[in-house]
Amino acid sequence: MILVTTNEIEGRKVQTIGLVKGSTIQTVNAIRDFGAGLKTLVGGELVKYNEMMNNARALATKRMVDEAESVGADAVVAVRYASASIMQSAAEVMAYGTAVKFVD
Repeated sequence: MILVTTNEIEGRKVQTIGLVKGSTIQTVNAIRDFGAGLKTLVGGELVKYNEMMNNARALATKRMVDEAESVGADAVVAVRYASASIMQSAAEVMAYGTAVKFVD
């Protein structure tokens, strides 16, 4: 499966199938959240939150690809990511784009 952020794939003609998406809601455990709260006092990178968001993006991307494959897509163009806070320490991550099929 080809994933691109551009609206086209250079050198390929495509037929649009439609919107595909994948999402997940992730959180860190309470102990890590407490540790992150303490980290705000001294500053620095919140490593566990970075890991959580990286895992969430990977899972959302996989779910988007699975949906694209289920509709017969060869690629997804215009891939975008969005995130939103759901509650304290929890975030939704969504991956979405346009599923396309290659044509000759």
